[in-house]
Amino acid sequence: MADLLWADVAYFFDTDLRGVLPDVRVPGTSVEDWQALLDLVAERGWRCEYAEGQVVLPVPSARTVLSRPAGAEYPELRVWPSTDVLAIFRFSAADEIDFDVDLRELQGQERLDILCRFFRDIGRRLGKPVLMDPEGDYGHPVLGFDVDADRVVLLAEPPVM
Repeated sequence: MADLLWADVAYFFDTDLRGVLPDVRVPGTSVEDWQALLDLVAERGWRCEYAEGQVVLPVPSARTVLSRPAGAEYPELRVWPSTDVLAIFRFSAADEIDFDVDLRELQGQERLDILCRFFRDIGRRLGKPVLMDPEGDYGHPVLGFDVDADRVVLLAEPPVM
């Protein structure tokens, strides 16, 4: 059974109303959580690409990435949990894992199920919530992985149309 039904969340995926790149985050993390995420990507066999600036490199340890010197090229990890769905992780700080997804790639029930599985995999591995905020509305999640419920849940109600 699906965590969420497309009909219940379609409003939050409307790119004309909500923007294209929501902010996804896992608050309260550590270097060890980042490493657990990197290990999960490798274990699942998700295609990925690590780059610093425009230079593609082998995926380093989380400790190495998060201890880069000031002024170093900005690192990002591109992860494809499925062929047509991309998540871009930004190594901004150890205390929060943040990444972007593109709502244009997440239209319909099948793609929503892929996103929910991805959030569940990350949330279960880390034992932490995975929250999706609308683009430009940080701190107001609309859906996310709930650790206690062990599933992705709706965290906001769409307006009545």
